[in-house]
Amino acid sequence: MELRKALDAQASGLMVILCIVWGIQQVVLKIAAPDISPIMQIAIRSGLAAILVYPLIKLEQGTHLYSKEYLLPGILVAFLFSAEFVFVAEALRFTSASHTVVLLYTAPIFVALGLHWKLPSERLSVIQWGGIFIAFSGIVLSFMGREQKVGVDLQQVLFGDVLALSAGIMWAFTTIALRLTKLGDAHPTQTLFYQLVGGCLFLLPVAYFTGQTVIHWTVLTLSSLAFHVLIMSFFSLLLWFWLLRKYLANGLGVFSFLTPIFGMVFGVVFLNESIETNFILGTLLVMAGVFIVTLHQWVKRSLAFPKSLR
Repeated sequence: MELRKALDAQASGLMVILCIVWGIQQVVLKIAAPDISPIMQIAIRSGLAAILVYPLIKLEQGTHLYSKEYLLPGILVAFLFSAEFVFVAEALRFTSASHTVVLLYTAPIFVALGLHWKLPSERLSVIQWGGIFIAFSGIVLSFMGREQKVGVDLQQVLFGDVLALSAGIMWAFTTIALRLTKLGDAHPTQTLFYQLVGGCLFLLPVAYFTGQTVIHWTVLTLSSLAFHVLIMSFFSLLLWFWLLRKYLANGLGVFSFLTPIFGMVFGVVFLNESIETNFILGTLLVMAGVFIVTLHQWVKRSLAFPKSLR
């Protein structure tokens, strides 16, 4: 097995690019929404990206793409992946892209909680519980103390925020399912294929039954689909998998905390969204909590916590 390297200038630069791509995706979905609904965009992008990924799938020797031990977990993961993006798409109808991307990236907190109950090796330390408390304090703060603004339905925005948080929970369930099933041993391209195919097959009926299938084939629609198929669902994910094979995961994970920040900035710049002070403070607490939970080993070494707190 090839040894993974510490981050260098190349990896750092590529991770910043990835975080920009991941941070802007909700903004692009919302910009194109007048011509094609977010849920329809995600359904189409998933199907087209699956076609691009299919030739790249790598299977373990003696296994088959449609083997029962992989296919059944694949269907479960595809369903959870689809549910995540149903919540994302609906959240974008009611709240800002800035709020959506920040609340979506609470997923690592719920992953840590889920694995704590299922795997003895993933028991949370005192430091991690502290990080979870900080993150949930940030979530509560981001929902509290908002002032009614002219032309803004506060209840509608709060509902959208709940949907965005639900998307983060679904993302966490997807990660937990991957960890606890046979797919945890499969090549990432195989897992990605199941998610993309399922995303298309599950989301198209949802778009139909919710009356969100109308598409205006404008330059904006085509540009959004091209971005999501080629850049978001194909290039960025394959680049991420390549980086994971070459570099240490913890180092790469540090950069992922930039994604919500980029998402907020792009929402302000391209959608003229306003961000409340309490939401900014809540975001900082959430990101701090996620950082502590995800990189608790680095935190305890850096701060020299006694063993009883580790």
